[in-house]
Amino acid sequence: MTKTAFLGLGVMGFPMAGHLAAKGYDVTVYNRTTAKADQWAKKYKGVQAETPIEAVKDADLVFACLGDDPDVAAVVDAALDGLKAGAVFVDHTTASPSLARQLHAALAQKNVGFVDAPVSGGQAGAENGKLSVMCGGDEKDVETARPAMEAYAARIVHIGPAGHGQLCKSVNQICIAGVLQGLSEGVHFAAKAGIDIDRVLEAISGGAAQSWQMENRAKTMAADEFDFGFAVDWMRKDLRIALAEARENGARLPVTALVDQFYGDVQAMGGGRQDTSSLIRRLDDGD
Repeated sequence: MTKTAFLGLGVMGFPMAGHLAAKGYDVTVYNRTTAKADQWAKKYKGVQAETPIEAVKDADLVFACLGDDPDVAAVVDAALDGLKAGAVFVDHTTASPSLARQLHAALAQKNVGFVDAPVSGGQAGAENGKLSVMCGGDEKDVETARPAMEAYAARIVHIGPAGHGQLCKSVNQICIAGVLQGLSEGVHFAAKAGIDIDRVLEAISGGAAQSWQMENRAKTMAADEFDFGFAVDWMRKDLRIALAEARENGARLPVTALVDQFYGDVQAMGGGRQDTSSLIRRLDDGD
């Protein structure tokens, strides 16, 4: 039985670690808020650790799903002396490509592999074991971790060297931002025009306008319902990373930059914890 550790039990990490346990992996978890680790250990009959270094002791595979660069850096630093040679550390956090490259180099000095492996699919994808994982790092490390990641992922793609998983996640978020703005404007326009949104969606969802966001969020947007997982606060963090990288590599992201500002408006309206489809609120505000 492969010994694993999972660091971070948020809305994504909690079910992801649960899938590992359900597949028979020996899982030790760590979470900064111990109550969440207690809850996980009771639900999955697993083991919890009080510190990252305790959690990773003797682990062959270490997974993390945290908040942002400082969280990842702090946890890796706290776990560093407990990582055994030959282990692979897989970071599912959406963080910066530069941090991924730094950690890859630092852990290589201890003969520990590092894979930056952000995910897409949201809370529902994590709970249903249907996430998409985009990986950066050495191929041998990705392949070592792949069987375990298959416990909660429907698609795992090795993009390239360290940092390329995070770069791919930026592409993902750039695409989503533009789609959601267009969908927001379409749903808003339909409401203003007084046409039946259900019939509109029936008519256009089979054509070129179709998207996952349209299939899963258009009706709830029209109903003013925005409690479906991935929050505006996290989207802004992801777009911040994408825009910072664009400044470095010279990419032009005018729509992404504009939508990032629009999400700032949603935050100012108190919608930071609402899901990303709440982008429509800034159009409907005052109606």
